Amino acid sequence: MKTLPKYYSLHPEINTALQTGAPVVALESTVITHGLPYPENLQIAQAMEAEVRGKNAFPATVAVIDGHIHVGLSAENLERLAAGGEMRKISVRDYGPAIAQKASGGTTVAGTLIASEHAGIKIFATGGIGGVHRDAPFDISTDLDQLSKSQVVVVCAGAKAILDLPATLERLETLAVPVVGYQTDEFPAFYSRESGLTVSARADSANEAAEIAKAHWQMGGGGVLVVVPVPEEDALPMAEIEGPIQAALKEAAEQNIHGQAVTPFLLSRVSELSHGSSMQANLSLLKNNARVAAEIAQFLYSPTGTQIA
Repeated sequence: MKTLPKYYSLHPEINTALQTGAPVVALESTVITHGLPYPENLQIAQAMEAEVRGKNAFPATVAVIDGHIHVGLSAENLERLAAGGEMRKISVRDYGPAIAQKASGGTTVAGTLIASEHAGIKIFATGGIGGVHRDAPFDISTDLDQLSKSQVVVVCAGAKAILDLPATLERLETLAVPVVGYQTDEFPAFYSRESGLTVSARADSANEAAEIAKAHWQMGGGGVLVVVPVPEEDALPMAEIEGPIQAALKEAAEQNIHGQAVTPFLLSRVSELSHGSSMQANLSLLKNNARVAAEIAQFLYSPTGTQIA
């Protein structure tokens, strides 16, 4: 392993796992600090870590605590993140100020990507990536750009449904990011299993997904996006959830909500307007994505391509 800057703090368990080549799955933390209310945020963070462990991999939740980038969190730090207070939303641009000012906060997809790559972690799980915003094609999440640069697999349920999904896929194509459907030919729409949009490749097994990533990296490529449909029992039809999304977007515009505050506001309002059904879908897909990421990790960390016992 390469030497990390002094402001990185690897949990001893994660450090040992990486040293020995054991499978490690990174988890982002803005879902804890900005995505869900307490105590649901703590419960889902613990549940995602449990899903990873259940597949014989090590969970490494990434966050910034007092100016240090933590890769793998203690139970105390997980509780601290979930309890709230002055927590920042930390993407790539926000690391410098957070480190220098000894701040704390949750890392976005982009923030988790760069920290994972620095630490030597090959895969991480999230809910949905950011992308191109509706009616604002200039507003493009840093997630996409960083995904094109970092040799890490990101497992998600597609892009967040509040976004412009066709434009997001076009941007991913421009950035040469493979969008691999996990046992599906269709790009999932976060809360919904269907979007009417196709993926650029399909993998029917964890081993196949890992082999696609390895080949992409050998060709000099960056990140690989593996998209997993939300479990069928918790999925919402697009036609059902589109109404609450449109209403939430209208409210955000009327209240002049912009920047990093947009996504947390929209997700919260969609949950309220859907009477909690979107929240249930969100929790379900988060756990499912963590489980699938751990299954892929078993093959991704194996030099022979065989599953690690």
